[in-house]
Order: sequence, then structure tokens, then C-alpha cells
Amino acid sequence: MSLDTLFNPRSIALVGATDKSGWSISTLANLRTHGFSGPVHLVNPRGGVVHGEPAYRSLSDIPGMVDLAYVMVPTAAVLSVLREGAKLGITGYVILTAGFAEAGPEGAELEREVVDFARENHLTVLGPNGNGFINAAAGITPYGLPIPSPLLRGSVGVVLQSGALASSVLGFAQARNVGVSLLTSMGNESLVTVTDVVDHLVDDPATRAIALFLESVRDPAEFSRVARRALLAGKPIVALKIGRSGLASRTAQAHTGALVGDDAVIDAVFRQLGIVRVRSLEDLIITAGLLAASGPLPGPRIGVVTPSGGASEIIADRAEDEGLELPPFAPETVARLETIVPSFGTVQNPLDVTGYILIDRTLLGRALEAVTADPGVDAVMLLSEPPRLAPPDPEPTFTLFTASARRIAASPVPVVVVSNVLTDVTEFGRTVQERTGFPYVVGGIEHGMHAIGAAVRWSRWHREALARAAGPEPAAAPAPPGAGVEGASGVWAEHRAAALLSSAGLPVVPSRLVDDEESAVAAAGEFGYPVVLKAAAEGLGHKSDIGGVRLGLRGPEDVRAAFRAVMGALESAGVAAGATLVQPQRSGGVELLVGVVRDPAWGLTLAVGLGGVWVEVLRDTALRVLPVDAAEVRRALGELRGRRLLEGARGTEPANLDAVADVVARVAAVAESLGDRLESLEINPLLVAGSRVEALDALVTWRA
Repeated sequence: MSLDTLFNPRSIALVGATDKSGWSISTLANLRTHGFSGPVHLVNPRGGVVHGEPAYRSLSDIPGMVDLAYVMVPTAAVLSVLREGAKLGITGYVILTAGFAEAGPEGAELEREVVDFARENHLTVLGPNGNGFINAAAGITPYGLPIPSPLLRGSVGVVLQSGALASSVLGFAQARNVGVSLLTSMGNESLVTVTDVVDHLVDDPATRAIALFLESVRDPAEFSRVARRALLAGKPIVALKIGRSGLASRTAQAHTGALVGDDAVIDAVFRQLGIVRVRSLEDLIITAGLLAASGPLPGPRIGVVTPSGGASEIIADRAEDEGLELPPFAPETVARLETIVPSFGTVQNPLDVTGYILIDRTLLGRALEAVTADPGVDAVMLLSEPPRLAPPDPEPTFTLFTASARRIAASPVPVVVVSNVLTDVTEFGRTVQERTGFPYVVGGIEHGMHAIGAAVRWSRWHREALARAAGPEPAAAPAPPGAGVEGASGVWAEHRAAALLSSAGLPVVPSRLVDDEESAVAAAGEFGYPVVLKAAAEGLGHKSDIGGVRLGLRGPEDVRAAFRAVMGALESAGVAAGATLVQPQRSGGVELLVGVVRDPAWGLTLAVGLGGVWVEVLRDTALRVLPVDAAEVRRALGELRGRRLLEGARGTEPANLDAVADVVARVAAVAESLGDRLESLEINPLLVAGSRVEALDALVTWRA
């Protein structure tokens, strides 16, 4: 059974209907009030009259076919309802009843029985422990909590992993005049999951944007597939994912593990999948509402038209936060505006047309026309909103807003209308919008700037996804490097890790493993001074922490003294004495960290950022979930706060970023090729000097 059939039943049975249940009362009232035209049958084992209507004793007593059973019976009776319904050919079920997996082991066993039976009989089950759904587009509302009126039909699909928040989200959407196409309260997701509903909404012609409230992502691979579908289809996903406070280290040996936490990975995954992440329910609805109304925005260059100097200053500050540009107006735009704006106003972007709009009611609209024609802006933000109170004679108001709506519709670039503050759209304001065609109004400057910034980012991700889909297939990952990887375990210190990388063709600094002073001196002579001497004991991760690294050795005596010092440091640390590693010392350039660590949910995750001994202090890294290509690595490098060091700050040699991105992408591919037993692979530092890119230290940790 498809979800299209589940969400569009022609007849519904409320099983367990009773006057004692608020859910039963609300569900029937919702169906009767909000447009469902099919038959609604009430089922109560005692029969009689329920909610003022005759009730059947069982599903079997209902004449005619039932498409959807809305189940409100006690937990232990749910499975018997499904058994009876399956015999009658009922394939769609919403289970409101709680007491299943969320209640402990006994409930989990009951839920497993329900799931097994449903799968065997090809039933579609939403829930249990969920309030149901609101198909506003079709006026079908089997939903267990009161739905505030009016139910606004629109193009935002809402999927929630919280039944308690569903009514609040719906109420806020209606207060801001954001109509929904479908709202689903998921419950336990025993069969129908969030990804199933999102997959449905991607194909739903009534839905233009999708809003998600997520407590967890249960199937990362399927979620990723559906999100990529949505991005390519031009259906923006806006998500509020909770759980940001729970950070977890992946491995104690690698620096990368301390940098890659659960929430940081979610941020990276959502960016790669083109999902807009927000931090509040208000931003969830407001941003989804904008994306549904505006579609893709061409770019980040925003022209601003306001009647307030103070608002202009707030907008200018927030634009920088959101990565938006407020370019100067073109000379021809300035000349045109100077004939429109009062002489005591200043023509600049953001444009304050002044409070003279109270005298000249056409001023704001004429200024908007001039700014939308500016060749240097991709979109225009207009500070305006529908009136809250109806005047004695509303016709001039309708005339004014009709003219504004026509100007906005005729604009050569998108116009985003934003109100000063976040307040409810009143009944009169909604009437003005409906009657004049005045567009969606984003609630408040703060939320509005966030929503515009998010829309610009999503639009870029959408264009990039289309370009990738139209481009050549990415190159295949390299073959697994070298022999000896199978059965690997524990921590591979630098000499083994470097040999692994070198066998894969990655640039690694030359080194020599030695076990006595004279061999160290001989190796140093071959490389040429200065050299570096490092401890190479098996299982040793952070050598510098125990004094196991000696730099700037300029002659044989320096090497001998360093060898003895490193051996002494190992002994003091209780590490079994091993060999040492001799390398030529490199200088100059920028040190990067390149690490890959395994996230338990999303798999191998790449961290790239400023490296060396300060990596965990600076914490300047960008994350990506594998696989990645060189273009994606370039984008990650551009997110670093220290990117200017790579670009050649203060006269230093700029790095060849294409070469850096290529090496990092190859490191990621090697990590993928090593199989499921790889826990982490880290290069710290990866030295970048112009076009020279070279790994100076490496560490590999294998899973038990």
C-alpha cells in the first residue's frame, strides 16, 4: 500500500470511539469540521450511541469498505483490531494507542508482534503512539488533538517526531499564515518512518517545502537517499534536529576523535545533503514558509527597501552574520531613487525611504520598483506587512496592497517581504493577503534574515546538486593499499601508517626506522641536516606528549643526544623501548590536520583544518561525511577561519588549493578502501607550501 492511499482514504473507522476520550472527541470533530466528505464510522464494543451518532460493535459490522482504521483501543487489543481489519481488506491504520516500545520491554514485544503481522499482511501502519495526520490539501484530518481554525491549506509538508509539539507547530504556522499540505505525527515509526513520509512529500504536487522536527535519524543511509532526491527535485528540507548537547569522542588516540562530535557530524551531513538546519520551532516554520513561497533565490546580493533607519542598521548587521551581501546601488538606480526619496533621506543600500510613506502612500512601492531593477542585486528584501486592524473604510487599504502585490509579482528579481517583529497575522491581515494577492510575509527581522540566508544557501546547494548530476561520474576509489592490512589491529604508529599511505601513492616525507645511535646518525647523513628524530614504539599515539619528538637536529652529536633522550622518555613513560624514526626536517608552509574517523551512525567522517600541536586548541576544522571529491574538499577548506593562511596572508606563499584538495580527497578514498575495521586515519600535520603537499606524521587506529 502506498502512502498516497494512506493519506487519502475515502472512508474512515474510528475504532475505540468513546465519549470518555478527548482524543476520540477531537478526532471526530476534526473530520467533521475540516472538510472530510467521506463516511466516518464509529466502533465501540458496546455499540449504542457515541458522540451523538450510532456506533458499530466491530469493524465487521460496518457496511461497505473502510480504507483507514484509526485505532484508539487499549494496548493489548490493538493486534486483534489489525487481525479483524486485515480479514476485511482494510490495509491502512493509524494507531493512536501508546504503551508499546516507548514503555519498556513488554511494550516492545507487543510492538514487534504488530509489526510482524502488518508486514505479513501488507498493512500500512502509522504509529503507534502518534496523533495521526492532517492532510490539509485534501481536507482529511484523522488527528487526535484539536485543530485550530481556520485550517490553512498551503505547500509546507510537516513531519514531526514529537506528538506533543505538533499542535503548537500547527498553531504557529496558522498564526503566521503559513499553510500546510500535510502534517504527520510519527509516533514510534514501527512501519511508516520519517523517510517514508519525506519520500512521499518529494513526489507530492501539493508540497513545495518540507519541515522536519527530528529527535533521531533511524536509518542514515535511507535518510540520505531521500534527502538527495528532495534536493535534486527542488523540494527544500528544513530541519530542527535536537540533541546538540551530546558530544562523543570517537577514538582516544587520534586528535580527530576529539573534534568530531555527534552534533558536528549532523551539521556536516545536513550541509552535504542540502538540508537547512534551524535552531527553533519558529525558524522551522518561517524558513520553510519562505522557501515554499519563494523557491530558489538567485544569489546572496540583497537590495533592501525599508521605511526605517533603525531597521536598516539591524539588517546590515544581520546580513553579515548570514553571509549576505548588501551591494551599493548602481549609479542609474541612485539617480532614479533621488527623484523618489525625500531630500532628507539618504540613498544607499539598505534604503530607508523615511516615514514620509505616511504622507505619500506610493513612496515605498515606487522605491521598490527602482531597487528591483538594479542590475547588481539578486533579490530584494521589503520591510512591510499587512495591517492588523481593519479601518472604518478598508477599500483604500485593499487598493494600496493590490498595487504593492502587482509590483512584487512584476519584479525581475524575487522580493521577500519581512515584518519588523514576530507577531500573529490577524484575521483582517489574512483577508488583505488573500484578497490582494500580497505575498507571504516572513515574521520579524531576526527570523527573516535567518530565513533569507538559509534560502540563499539552499539555492546554491540545489544548483550545485543539479550540476553534479549533469556532470561526469566521479572517479572510482583507489584499490586498497599494500598487503598486511587484513587482520590489522590496535594502533599503527607513524612508521606503519606512513608506509600504508605511501603504498597508496600519497606524498609522505621520507623516513628511516633505526634502532641504535649510529644507524640514526647514518640516516641523518643521508637525508642531510637538519633532521627530526621521533619515537616509533608500537601503539604509541601522541609522541610529543611524552617528549618523544626532537626537532632541529643539526649534526651527529645532536642526533646521538636526541636518540638517548627519546629512549629515556619512553622508559619514563612505561613504554616498551622500540625504534626511532629519522626524517628530514621541513619548514615553512601551513600545517593542516586531515583525519578520518568512524561515526557510529553515519560512517567515515573527514575532518580537515589547521593542524600541528594546536589542533585541539584552535578547533578550526570543517567536517564532511565520506565519500567526498576534490570539489567538496575545496568547499570545506573555504569554511575554515584560518583559510587566509592558505591564501597567502601577510606576503606568504599561497597554497595550491587544487593540489591540497586532491591530496585530501585521495586520503579520504584510501580510508574508505580500508574496510569496516578502520576506526581512524589521521595525518597531522599535512604540510602545505605552495604546490608542495606532504604528510609529516600519520596514525591509524583499527577497530577490535
